[in-house]
Amino acid sequence: MSNANRHDIQVLNGLIRTVIDSADGYHDAVDNTADPGHREFFARREAERRVIADDLSSNVRVLGGEPDADGSILAKAQRAFTDVKHALLRDEADRVGAVEGADAHVASQFEKALNDSNISATTRESIRRAFARVRGGDEIHDLRHSLEGQRDANNPLFPQ
Repeated sequence: MSNANRHDIQVLNGLIRTVIDSADGYHDAVDNTADPGHREFFARREAERRVIADDLSSNVRVLGGEPDADGSILAKAQRAFTDVKHALLRDEADRVGAVEGADAHVASQFEKALNDSNISATTRESIRRAFARVRGGDEIHDLRHSLEGQRDANNPLFPQ
């Protein structure tokens, strides 16, 4: 690995960890939802994130580096905390909200990488393409709002 590529590899590896964390979070969401439609949606998003991580890994190899293969320890701890919280609350809207929050973190990491003036134009373009696939619409946001609306409508204090 050349020194010229070292920074690009570090940035890409950081994004790989972030995307793997996101895929792992979607996997946990698949395991923790009772709704078959949500399960299918989460499984699709998990698969998409794994493909993105693989693509970013290929870019690291082209640059002469070794791609990270695992997510971060901090994300694993956060998911464990979230699992405990959801076991106590058992609220689908909260589960989806946690996934939405994780997606916002992923987006912020990609934006930070794109604003890094020290990465090469080729790496920036790879990151831009991956970010376009990560963003992929407002489905999770819309799902959370729908679930919150259902929860509010089912509340006995909600005026009918």
